Amino acid sequence: MIGLGYIGLPTASLLATKGFKVHGVDVNPKVVETISRGDIHIYEPDLDILVKSAVHSGNFTASKEPIASDVYIIAVPTPFQNNHNPDISYVESAIRSLAPHLKPGNLIILESTSPVGTTEKIGEWLTQLRPDLKIPSRSKPMSVSSDSEPIRISHCPERVLPGQILKELVDNDRIVGGVDPASTDKARIFYEQFVNGTIHATDARTAELAKLTENAFRDVNIAFANELSLICDKLEVNVWNLIKLANYHPRVNILQPGPGVGGHCIAVDPWFIVDSAPEQARLIRTAREVNDAKPGFVIKKVLQKAAGLQSPVIACLGLSFKADIEDLRESPSVEIVKKLAEEKVGKIIAVEPHIQVLPSRLCNLPNLELGDLAAALKRANIIILLVNHRAFSEIDWNILKEKVIIDTRGVLH
Repeated sequence: MIGLGYIGLPTASLLATKGFKVHGVDVNPKVVETISRGDIHIYEPDLDILVKSAVHSGNFTASKEPIASDVYIIAVPTPFQNNHNPDISYVESAIRSLAPHLKPGNLIILESTSPVGTTEKIGEWLTQLRPDLKIPSRSKPMSVSSDSEPIRISHCPERVLPGQILKELVDNDRIVGGVDPASTDKARIFYEQFVNGTIHATDARTAELAKLTENAFRDVNIAFANELSLICDKLEVNVWNLIKLANYHPRVNILQPGPGVGGHCIAVDPWFIVDSAPEQARLIRTAREVNDAKPGFVIKKVLQKAAGLQSPVIACLGLSFKADIEDLRESPSVEIVKKLAEEKVGKIIAVEPHIQVLPSRLCNLPNLELGDLAAALKRANIIILLVNHRAFSEIDWNILKEKVIIDTRGVLH
């Protein structure tokens, strides 16, 4: 398992407890050291128990380098660079690290969410790195021959929800697509050994685009709700009430607006489609632009309210990208808090019950601190609800009526 993050570590631990011999690889020595002790470096419910069990069983080891294996699963980041261009350099680095260990018949599975064509690129890289091996491709499928079996290469995108990862790794349906039919079949057989959901077989390009499509669908629908919130603000209409009324229609199901869209999937993956087909992906691009612009709308609202106060103290409730998790990746709330602190509009108190220290991109801002909920509510004259954590559900908003409250989640409506 190359990459021991939010997907790699739970998957590796699960496989180890199912009886597989698993070797995890991560470039971060602190991650390797932590896991080797049976501890975790990320939070996910019950993951600590699973990792401890996997390591103590002897089935799960970790190091900075791959070893000779039968199956290689790649679960490394695939972020985007400037102008939202996909960065698949981590995938290439993973392939270069495992290439010397490959032997005929090995199976390589890319689980990282990737631009269309990335799985095929694995074959291209391996053709250069290991010309002694038989490497199948979309145009040159390979069957087993008498002299040696080809390498098999497939894509199986993760599709789990933070907070439910351990359950969904087993119960969710999976999509498997190989660079050729034999690669698809070998990957399907592998996943059937530990996944209760149905394994849907297809080709690599379709598997890649399927994952991107799932997240782009959600992004477009969220963008519709966020755009409605902008329209309602202009027309002085309560967006929450509007959506509630519209959703009484039996064939309408509008989502809820928020301060933007975050997370490692929805905020990133649609750009991969735009990059692959820029002239065709007009709606998907526009949805991304709408959602990316929503934090700016919230910031403008706060600045307008703060301009009328002599010494603004702003409590920002929530930093994670969604409720009841500690994941801050691509979080619009972090962007909002950072921008407000940089604007120097006053004292900023961030309240995030799921973390103990501010992330690096926030910790050097002198007018920003991480505070507890009760103290922040008492000190602040502006309160922004950014994330609807359960920890905030006990707030008695009635006693805060004299304060300025900006509710981005519709809790007060």
